[in-house]
Amino acid sequence: MVDLGRWLIVIGVILVIVGAVFLLAPKIPWLGKLPGDISYQRGNFSFYFPLGTCIVISIILTLIMYFFRR
Repeated sequence: MVDLGRWLIVIGVILVIVGAVFLLAPKIPWLGKLPGDISYQRGNFSFYFPLGTCIVISIILTLIMYFFRR
């Protein structure tokens, strides 16, 4: 039961961090408008995939996880 409690705490902390990111994301003007973000609009159809933003977020999360493992 101790392991289950620890996992629930870790998941809760992760959810709080994700929630804070969602609250603060609109205040970061470059987020979602980086070079490499794919945007396609034609008539009534629009497609947007933030590839550059995903790469930057992946690098940041990788560094955070690397430092927590040490």
